[in-house]
Amino acid sequence: MHKVKDFRHIGITVQNLQKGINFFVKDLGFKIHKKMSEEGKYIENMLNLHNVKVVTVKLKAPDGNLVELLKFKNFPHKKKWQGKIFYTGPTHFALTVKNLNSTYKKLNKKYKFNAPPQYSPDGYAKVTFFKGPENLHIELVELLK
Repeated sequence: MHKVKDFRHIGITVQNLQKGINFFVKDLGFKIHKKMSEEGKYIENMLNLHNVKVVTVKLKAPDGNLVELLKFKNFPHKKKWQGKIFYTGPTHFALTVKNLNSTYKKLNKKYKFNAPPQYSPDGYAKVTFFKGPENLHIELVELLK
């Protein structure tokens, strides 16, 4: 039986690459791991697109997990994702933070949160949700136990 070895990365297409990098690096503490401009047969085959030109930036979290931002240079599609949290498909991602109250205070000045940090019913964590750049739903979690 084939089993997954580990989680590699999540890819997020953005319209404003620098804003996305700033969010993950300056606001959340990720580090730039790798930045590439990609075009040609390899990327065309992988994405099933013709004449694709894309800049990819892999950002590394302190635990080593990666977020990959993709900025397509030659596809003019500008529509932001408008999905609701209850729609089928990828809806959000969650990040663990050390001090949720402090993180909330910092980010609440720039981004719209659904609510201040709340204790989970089992007392295991403090949690909040907000919309980051490009309308991304992001969950922040501080583990308490």
